[in-house]
Formats: sequence, structure tokens, C-alpha cells
Amino acid sequence: MPPTPTAQATDNELARDALRGSTAAFETLYRRHVGRVHGAVLRLVGYDHGRAEELVQEAFVKAWQKLGSFRHESAFGTWLYRLSVNTALMALRSQASSPIYDAGEDGPPDVGEEPFCPAERRELEQAIAALPPRARVVLVLHDVEGWRHEDIARETGMAVGSSKAQLHRARGLLRRALGERS
Repeated sequence: MPPTPTAQATDNELARDALRGSTAAFETLYRRHVGRVHGAVLRLVGYDHGRAEELVQEAFVKAWQKLGSFRHESAFGTWLYRLSVNTALMALRSQASSPIYDAGEDGPPDVGEEPFCPAERRELEQAIAALPPRARVVLVLHDVEGWRHEDIARETGMAVGSSKAQLHRARGLLRRALGERS
């Protein structure tokens, strides 16, 4: 029986234990990383909460299944995050229509530090969710997640120039949407 993971165990140690069959180690990895993964996926799917939940579950199932392919050359969190974003991108590619965002009374969930007041944040999140899918993906990956255009192009299958053009388009659409609401 694999040992019970400790709070001090590194992600790489936990990944090795999980590969040897420790579901407790994988659960610890899940708890450490689910917030960041969920936030990124939620933004990518335009705040479709149900779809985000499905894709996060799918990403963690894939991570469990592909644990043997984690080579420990980068941080486990980086590997998991990339796998999760790719899972969401594949789902967006196969999706025929744009995701739907319904802020409800509570607005978007807390997915990180809040640089704006709640009303401004809700307005920004709604504007991002309303972007066309390709523009939203590039904006989220570049401006929110910090990806380079070369990485976005490689992961989405678009040219670097298209990534840059989509970012320019997304920013213009956001300016227009936020200007109209002010």
C-alpha cells in the first residue's frame, strides 16, 4: 500500500506516488491545482459553468491516465495546466456554437485576485464571455494566462499572425463593449 501523502510532499513526489497507484497522492495534486485549472478553463469556455466542470473533470481523468507520460522535466502544475488548456481547446474546436454565459445574480465566480470592484469585474467578464470563441481564446491565453503568440499558435493550430490579429480584434471588441456600457 502506498504511503499517505504529506502536505510537504512536492508535486513531483506526489506524481510518482500517484503513478505507483496512490489515489491519495493524486487527490492531493487535484486539490492543489484544481483552482487554477478551473479558472483557466472557465474563462476559455466563456463562463459556461457546466461545460467548465465537465472539462476540468475530463482534464483530471486524462492526467491520471497520462501520468506515465509526465517526464518531470517541468513542474507538474505546468504539465497539468497545459493538458487542461489543451482539453478545453479541443472541446472548443469541436463545438459548433459559441458558449453561453449567464451571470445570474451572483455574477462570475471568484477565479483569482480581483483588481476591479465587483460591478466592473462582472462587466469585464461578461464582455470577455461575449467575444467570438477564437478571439476569446487568444485574449485569455495571451492577456490573462501569459502565453506567447508562438505557443498559442502551436496549441490552437493557427498561424502566429492570426493569433496576433485575433488578439487585436478581441481587444477592440472589448474596448467597444466596455465603452458602450459605461
